[in-house]
Amino acid sequence: MKNIKTQILILLAAAAAFTAACRNKEIEAFDNIEKDRFIVKTEKASVRNLEEYILLTGSIKALQEATLYPRTSGKLLRNLLKEGDPVEKGQTVALIERDEVGAVYEPAPVPSTLSGVVGSIYQDTGASINPATPIALVVNQVQVRVAVDVPEQYIGKVFQGQSAAIKVDAFPDTRFNGKVYRVSPVVDSRSRNTLVEVLIDNPESRLKSGMFAETRLIVASRGAALSVPAGAVVTQDGADFVFVPAEGGLAARIPVKTGIKTDEFVQVSGIKRGAEVITFGLYGLKDGSKIKVQN
Repeated sequence: MKNIKTQILILLAAAAAFTAACRNKEIEAFDNIEKDRFIVKTEKASVRNLEEYILLTGSIKALQEATLYPRTSGKLLRNLLKEGDPVEKGQTVALIERDEVGAVYEPAPVPSTLSGVVGSIYQDTGASINPATPIALVVNQVQVRVAVDVPEQYIGKVFQGQSAAIKVDAFPDTRFNGKVYRVSPVVDSRSRNTLVEVLIDNPESRLKSGMFAETRLIVASRGAALSVPAGAVVTQDGADFVFVPAEGGLAARIPVKTGIKTDEFVQVSGIKRGAEVITFGLYGLKDGSKIKVQN
């Protein structure tokens, strides 16, 4: 038993000595770093395709939708079509049995007012109805629209025919491209927003009315744009610049002009393609500061 306890104590002592040695090495390495030298990370300036956009959310709606109502009161004799069935303009969707006492009439048709598909059937056979009772919803989803509220400060960047794109949860890896086809001429006095509608071609009917859509209004785009990570650009006194590693382990401040800006990258001019720019460790960094580039 004493031998076992002795072995355990020896192992614990060895572990403590090893931990202390590692800690001492870390302290020694830290002490060897100059206190006024900045630890930084860099990335290369690269050519990318950039899009500057306004990100908004909205709901998808078919370009053409019509709720069908009967022309007379009575009872629903039967629905001739079901949800998902194609329908032509003028085709009868349901028949109404008039309930006027002492008279016999032919069933009254409820015709579709547009061509498309039956989106919803609202009433069951035998239901009492009147001219204000909705019978069915018909939609034409060959094209869909997305209505979004654009904040007042961005209205100057939005115009009819502008490129746009949407994404939906049902197809997360697919981008559906379209264009702005309607911009409201007024700003809502309470929300300070303007209603904008985006039109999307939907030949395969993958987009459905009621879907939630992430909408991007493209305000600027540029192919093959020299750019750097957004965090590399520093703005001070109205001027933009980046820091690059220079000879002698120093940081050099380089003025740049910026163009298209996205959440990730900024288009720049004033540096060359492939130039290393500092992206981490910028706080407090100045022209001529000592740096150590960490991979």
